[in-house]
Amino acid sequence: MNTQVLPVNEESIALAAKLLQQGELVALPTETVYGIAADARNGEAVKKIFEAKGRPQDNPLIVHICGMEMLHGIVSEVPERAKKLAAAFWPGPLTMVMPRGPEVSEVTCAGLDTVGVRMPSHPVVQAVIKASGVAFAAPSANLSGKPSPTNAQDTFVDMDGRLPLILDGGESAVGVESTVVAVTGEHPMILRPGYVTKEQMEAVLGEEVLVNHAILEKLKDGEVARSPGMKYKHYAPKADVTILKGSFDAYRDYITAHAGDGVWALCFDGEEAQLPVPAISYGKEGDGISEAHNLFTVLRELDRKGAKTVYARCPLSDGVSMAVYNRLIRAAAFRVVEV
Repeated sequence: MNTQVLPVNEESIALAAKLLQQGELVALPTETVYGIAADARNGEAVKKIFEAKGRPQDNPLIVHICGMEMLHGIVSEVPERAKKLAAAFWPGPLTMVMPRGPEVSEVTCAGLDTVGVRMPSHPVVQAVIKASGVAFAAPSANLSGKPSPTNAQDTFVDMDGRLPLILDGGESAVGVESTVVAVTGEHPMILRPGYVTKEQMEAVLGEEVLVNHAILEKLKDGEVARSPGMKYKHYAPKADVTILKGSFDAYRDYITAHAGDGVWALCFDGEEAQLPVPAISYGKEGDGISEAHNLFTVLRELDRKGAKTVYARCPLSDGVSMAVYNRLIRAAAFRVVEV
């Protein structure tokens, strides 16, 4: 298959819309990361996403819409919490898990009785949904397990020959996937952290928002993934990543003792020159927004540099930093060393 990479204009948006209507795949930018879109109601089209990514089919996908009216048939009910959160954060990087409606393919939901839905704010996604009339399922546009792409070039590296069209809408602003929150049950619960934080949602809802245990630790054996991003190893470069938790001095000393061929440091801004191995920063220490924006791009850069072993500075685990820690700990296959 020949994969076209086209700039965003009326013609390329019309082509993307036509492909989606025909049951084909399109990769396109969102405000979080680049995604692979297919008609969420068309099970055969959605299967092509799993094939293109090499993704296990027990991993549910998120449905993208451009207006509240599109929820009809996609969900069977819109809980009151969902209405409050939508008023505050839609369009934007928030996915809500609600009872599944009759029109969504079982393939999209991995057979679950719930479905994750979000209304992205990126103008390209909104334009494609409006032009096609298609609510589409879309995971990140990477090969399964690799870091998610935040630009068209990285998307092409993974998806060349696997789908017909990539729309180039520049760099994604957020850099990590959307927050996923389940809004049914006794308490709302975050299943995947992102740019919209626990604290922000609690302020809107006036109640506690729980954090699923699998955000910061492995899923238990046999436990079902109710959201994308809950699997064991994910977002990983080719190198072996280990998170080092402790002061900068302890981090530097540990790397000094473990330096060698192919060893790289993944650090914070301004620390690179103080380290005994090649180093690359993924943002400002304690600034989850900058860390989130840079993380996946930097993980891919480490692959291009030929890194074999990466020792990563540990981010915080609250606010937007919770999303960074969640992605990094999966890239590291949960290898964390206290130093």
